[in-house]
Amino acid sequence: MSLRALSLVLCLIVLPAPAAFAQGFSTSIATPYRVVPNITYLTANNYEAKLDVYSRTDVTTPQPTLIWIHGGGWIGGNKESATFSLLPYLEMGWNVVNVEYRMARVSLAPAAVEDCLCALRWVIRNAKQYGFDTAKLVVSGGSAGGHLALTTAMTPASTGLDRQCPGTEELKVAAAVDWYGITDVADLLEGPNIKTYAVQWLGSLPNRIEVAKRVSPLTYVRSGQPPVISIHGDADPTVPYNHSVRLREALTKVGVDVELVTIPGGKHGGFSRAENQKAYGSIRAFLAKHGLIATTSSTQD
Repeated sequence: MSLRALSLVLCLIVLPAPAAFAQGFSTSIATPYRVVPNITYLTANNYEAKLDVYSRTDVTTPQPTLIWIHGGGWIGGNKESATFSLLPYLEMGWNVVNVEYRMARVSLAPAAVEDCLCALRWVIRNAKQYGFDTAKLVVSGGSAGGHLALTTAMTPASTGLDRQCPGTEELKVAAAVDWYGITDVADLLEGPNIKTYAVQWLGSLPNRIEVAKRVSPLTYVRSGQPPVISIHGDADPTVPYNHSVRLREALTKVGVDVELVTIPGGKHGGFSRAENQKAYGSIRAFLAKHGLIATTSSTQD
């Protein structure tokens, strides 16, 4: 579905949700949105990194905002392919920002991590214009997007990975929702868990193990980080389930609120309706526990 078509459907306040990824939520959205597509948030290596904004038009106060980062192993995918993944959050009345970033064919690691940090900076800098509540920003994504959601939430300023992002605002989110994301990139470069997509993202960099650790969420585990909820199938052939287990264990040790929703026998996404209901039910409860709830429409009783 094109952004133009989606915008029209949103204006009609009825939106079908046939994608399995969005199953578990109702099939209509009773909230009007304005869709602003293809905003350039960063230009690097002659590449214009773009994002789409879905902002509510029925409220006058800033609202919780989800930053969604698509997957594709850092080598493929685009924001349009993730459109249906946004539906549950639109149904909850959230603003949504759908982000694209540099693939390996444009720039090797850590470019994708840098871009997503810049997307967060853009959201913070443009919060007033679009009604983003900067105290209630949540970052999410699936697979490589889950990894990038985690690095966006966890990477400290001391790394300098935000050095090319316009502005000086502190990069901070309220929570991260990780769908089967990579947490240890080096683990995928060699040994029993080697994955072609990870090897392509790091390329022939002479210091690729060092770079891999620099872009791994597990490297940045420390106290005081935002809460994290992960969803992962324990039979995932693409991203080892153990990546989410290790993240949960590491964050628990430093006192960060973390939850792992395990899908028994689940592969790399493609979950059943019941499994998605379980996952999204857990996400909604987790976000609500941390006060991340959208305002009821001022036009509704």
